[in-house]
Amino acid sequence: MPQSTPYVHRRPFALAVLFGALLLSLLVVPPAAADDGPGTPAGWTARPAGGGSAGEDARPYVYLEGTPGTVLQDRVSVTNPARTPLTVRLRGDGPAGPWFRFAADTVTVPARTRADVPFALAVPRDAVPGGVAGEILTVGGGEERRVPVRVRVGGPTLAALTVEDVEVSGRTIRYALVNRGNAPLRPWLSVRAEGAFGTLLDRQARPLPLELAPGRRVELTEPWPDAPALDSVTVRLRVTAEGGARDEAAASAAYVPPAPVTGAGLLALAFLAVLGARAYRRGRWRTGTSAAAATAPAPGPDKQPAEEERHLETAGAES
Repeated sequence: MPQSTPYVHRRPFALAVLFGALLLSLLVVPPAAADDGPGTPAGWTARPAGGGSAGEDARPYVYLEGTPGTVLQDRVSVTNPARTPLTVRLRGDGPAGPWFRFAADTVTVPARTRADVPFALAVPRDAVPGGVAGEILTVGGGEERRVPVRVRVGGPTLAALTVEDVEVSGRTIRYALVNRGNAPLRPWLSVRAEGAFGTLLDRQARPLPLELAPGRRVELTEPWPDAPALDSVTVRLRVTAEGGARDEAAASAAYVPPAPVTGAGLLALAFLAVLGARAYRRGRWRTGTSAAAATAPAPGPDKQPAEEERHLETAGAES
């Protein structure tokens, strides 16, 4: 008589397989999600709102765009995968950090929950057009997360640059650059110096190793190692930058030899002064003589010189 199919023997085997699969699934659960003990929640995230809880389709950073004086709004998501609540503090950081305002500076996120925290970014009325970077700093459980923020400030760009307080001292030329516009500038500088006998210095325009932020003033020096020992010079500085910014300024200085040869230098200057004075007087004398000759009255056609008249009188007496 044929035996029945041994279902009794297969069921324990199937249950064993199912139990083993369940055990294996428990072993591969991420530690952060399985953390249900006391202490600091681990594995929490902070990112721009709009993506999934696991980060799918998440924005890499918050992008905002507006003109000076406007208020821009967005949200940041804080995800707490642990089984205990998480308390985080939020604040702005970076160049745009002071512009941030949050609906709440401190937020408690329940276990296994994501909280979207609204925030506003107020663009100052005097903000410079261009790009500004910032971050949203979130701190919780002894850890911190940073959310990048990129702000594009619209509006017209004004490039204005001035060179001020030019001073010539020995072998050094001192001056100051001031950015009077609302855009960062990389200035170029050219230097020219003229003396009593011609050009002493002629340096073509070259870029300076600095970026001048709007409203910034920087004091700089220009070396002049081969400055003259005896001369009267005028130094002219010209600065330019992108956007049509340009300006120039000049300063004068007298170079006198140092103490060991001061006497000789003064004698040379005195000698030149004497020569100049003599030449001036000689020119005045020649000019006066020529003027006197030009203004003397000429004898008329019917008037004879006195000597000729005397001869005529003598001849009349004899006759």
